[in-house]
Amino acid sequence: MRKYEVMYIVRPDVEEQAFQAAVEKFQAIINNGGEVTKSDVMGKRRLAYEIKKFRDGYYVLVNFNATPQVVAELERVMKISDEVIRYLIINDVA
Repeated sequence: MRKYEVMYIVRPDVEEQAFQAAVEKFQAIINNGGEVTKSDVMGKRRLAYEIKKFRDGYYVLVNFNATPQVVAELERVMKISDEVIRYLIINDVA
């Protein structure tokens, strides 16, 4: 398994329950073949520039160990998820 890091931004207009459900859904995908080593919900922050007409967003940073197949599935789900306005998955070399 390799080390990865994903940061994603959730729309600011989602309800608290929908936000928690989205975070749990993504962690469940990671746990299905990998393991979450660190999860940090950074809260609502101002975006550097407007994305899809939003100026704010809820930032979430997750470090995890997984196989490339788990990463591909996570990326597929994030791509079609309405809650996520931006995401980035990278190899964690540190």
